[in-house]
Amino acid sequence: MGISERKERQKAELREHILHVARDMVMKEGFDALSMRKLAEAVEYAPATLYLHFENRDAIARELCVRGFQELLAVLEPAAAVADPVERLSRLTEAYLAFGLKQPETYRLIFMEDPRLSAALFQDQQDGAGPKSFAVLLRVFEDLEAAGRTPDAIPPARLAEVFWAGLHGIVSLKLTCSGFTGAPAEVLGQTLVATLLRPPALRAKPARRPR
Repeated sequence: MGISERKERQKAELREHILHVARDMVMKEGFDALSMRKLAEAVEYAPATLYLHFENRDAIARELCVRGFQELLAVLEPAAAVADPVERLSRLTEAYLAFGLKQPETYRLIFMEDPRLSAALFQDQQDGAGPKSFAVLLRVFEDLEAAGRTPDAIPPARLAEVFWAGLHGIVSLKLTCSGFTGAPAEVLGQTLVATLLRPPALRAKPARRPR
């Protein structure tokens, strides 16, 4: 390995170390605790060294936000692979709520801390139907529509957006209103799924043969 390659590897390792310490700081103390000065002390480097890798605190926050969102998508992957769309919707609900409630600081950073951070998630992910990360939700409602399980005249994209809004609302409610003694998140999630599904069509009974 040449000198330039070694330097690039060391630079990448230091960048990852900075992000690791920053994430640990956010998880333990919240996003407000993150500062370039405090982070420099934690990694035992001068603040000027941090600025060689990140423009400012917001740049670090954006990177943590993107990585947190990637973690969420990874959590949803097993549920997204379920063949039956009704079961898939239920599994996606469970996975999303579990992620938000088990990793509250990560979830807050992704969706609740600063609109500029969450907006940055979608800037490079746009396609004809919206953010590519939205595809997993859109696909399940397209499959549900094909199976005749969605309300009439409501397009799958609209239902997927309502579904995401509902999940986000449940997580936000549980994270910010702990004193509210309502139903558990799991029950609210099940209710959301039931609300967005149309009952399966009844099969016509076969005609009785004359005796």
